[in-house]
Amino acid sequence: MDYKNTKAASTTVTYDKNKIEAPTNNIYEAITIIAKRAEQISGDLKSELIEKLEEFATYTDSLDEVFENKEQIEVSKFYEKLPKPTAIAVEEWLEGKIYYRNPEVDTQE
Repeated sequence: MDYKNTKAASTTVTYDKNKIEAPTNNIYEAITIIAKRAEQISGDLKSELIEKLEEFATYTDSLDEVFENKEQIEVSKFYEKLPKPTAIAVEEWLEGKIYYRNPEVDTQE
């Protein structure tokens, strides 16, 4: 998924509790689903960042390292400016983009 084009807030936002619990009618279940999605997003972003930073890895010390560090800093700053994984997960939840199911409810039906 492309997390760079998300509309999630990059600052602290107060969300309406009723909107968050509306799909499940249970605030705790909704928060658990959002938390699991945030962990997935965090892992994706971390692996993507590590992959990009490995391009700058040098195994010898040289004077060129200063210039490579500038590029590395730019990449790091870009990822620091992205919204937090929890904000992205909440935005996805409110837009109905997260698929979830409850096995207990599925077996009762």
